[in-house]
Amino acid sequence: MRLLHSTDLSVDRVSTKGSVLQRRQAGFSLLEILVVLAIIGLLVGLTVTKFTNVLGSNEKTVAGMFVKSSLQGPLMQYRLATGDFPSTAEGLQALITAPANKSARWSGPYIESKDGKPPLDPWLEPYQYRYPGTKNKGSYDIWSKGPDKADGTDDDIGNW
Repeated sequence: MRLLHSTDLSVDRVSTKGSVLQRRQAGFSLLEILVVLAIIGLLVGLTVTKFTNVLGSNEKTVAGMFVKSSLQGPLMQYRLATGDFPSTAEGLQALITAPANKSARWSGPYIESKDGKPPLDPWLEPYQYRYPGTKNKGSYDIWSKGPDKADGTDDDIGNW
């Protein structure tokens, strides 16, 4: 028969406690992982929703700035060079390539274009142009059809 020493007991107690702690620290339970994934999913959903709203409002702001400010300078330069704004038929294309009847006075291009076409709005639709304007009497109308891409609706964004 073997006599137990106090050192033998303490070793047994430590090894027993150590194995329980090791089992608890070995990993996360399935429930803990699911809770973390649910929280991450909620955060991603909220972030995407807010980000989409920010982008939507920015598109309207960009279109508004473009029709009210960005084209004003090139159109005024065109008018100074040729004597008048481009006609509705000539459109914004007249700022990129010279119209046949004004090529002698035309000193453009007045706006840059990579593909030789007028710029598109944030919804990838061409900006609309009319001269003489119906909303701006004695001047021109420029507008984007807006997010619905339909002309003459409440979401149109114009220089009026």
